[in-house]
Amino acid sequence: MATAGKVIKCKAAVAWEPNKPLVIEEIEVAPPKANEVRIKIVATALCHSDFHYLVEFTPKENFPIVLGHEAAGIVESVGPGVTEFQTGDKVIPLYLSQCRECRFCKSPKSNHCENSAPPVPIKAEPDYRYTCKGKNVLQFLGTGTFSEYTVMNQIAVTKIDPAAPLDKVCLLSCGICTGYGAAVNTAKVEPGSTCAVFGLGAVGLAAVMGCYVAGAKRIIAVDINPEKFEKAKVFGATDFINPKDHNKPIHEVLIEMTNGGVDYSLECAGNVGVMRSALESCVKGWGVSVLVGVTNMQDIAARPIQLIAGRTWKGSLFGGFKSKDGVPQMVKAYMDKKVKLDEFITHNMTLDQINDAIELMKHGKCIRCVMSFSPQ
Repeated sequence: MATAGKVIKCKAAVAWEPNKPLVIEEIEVAPPKANEVRIKIVATALCHSDFHYLVEFTPKENFPIVLGHEAAGIVESVGPGVTEFQTGDKVIPLYLSQCRECRFCKSPKSNHCENSAPPVPIKAEPDYRYTCKGKNVLQFLGTGTFSEYTVMNQIAVTKIDPAAPLDKVCLLSCGICTGYGAAVNTAKVEPGSTCAVFGLGAVGLAAVMGCYVAGAKRIIAVDINPEKFEKAKVFGATDFINPKDHNKPIHEVLIEMTNGGVDYSLECAGNVGVMRSALESCVKGWGVSVLVGVTNMQDIAARPIQLIAGRTWKGSLFGGFKSKDGVPQMVKAYMDKKVKLDEFITHNMTLDQINDAIELMKHGKCIRCVMSFSPQ
């Protein structure tokens, strides 16, 4: 491409400070260095993690930043040493790397990678890939996809089927793999089992789908917003509980419904109180509860007897998928109609409408909003 090796000026949504609207700006995107890939973003979705970073806990010194990490695009150019990708490849950027060389990547027991970018990459000045109005701009999770172009290390990019629709499979770079994999890979839901999913955002609905695909006979969807129950039914939920409709703790309700507790529970709300309820809703002896929702604001607590009685409490990052391997497999599953994606998308917008998308998410009116930049 004519832009290869040159700085690209393009549109991006910049967060200049916490808890303030994003601003559409012209930014400069550096060309890729050794082992880097520059990607033209075609579609990017708003994930709750972006919203969480913006409004809930981030100090002002971690701005300005370009948020966004759930995306898909096309390789514009590659840096020296890149052999896995070439211009024109359809790719998905990954917030969780897979370098294939570290102890975690080499172990089948984990999908972690010690070379993944931190949530806020405070880099030496020469390594910033974005600048705006003369200031260095951070990339959230090393991705920063609320921009027409991004630059990433090749260990955090995966090539996908060239026939895949980027405005759909972009969802697989975070939320859908996170929830689906938590059920299939982490909990290892078994056919004929009973499951409970707490929180019916995109991640929770994906967990419902994972339980269904794994063969669970009963999937109990729990949320304080009953408007989400019809959507949960689409993904395979069989029962629905609104905790506000009961005058007893929700785990007691579930225990009564299931003759002693569910086989598997998945907490997808990021609430420490709900995490405890999810654990306590599991049957003693073999119940497995998985923490999926993200929060780092409070400690979790439980009575030791809950675990001594035989329950297992587990955490799941990115659904247990090794990213470069797992995401193309999920793209294939979508193309083969084995998993749903279209049904998660409640809104389609452009990047200029990013603040509208944030407002929809803030008020629980959106499962996933996909923002497109240009035709594929």
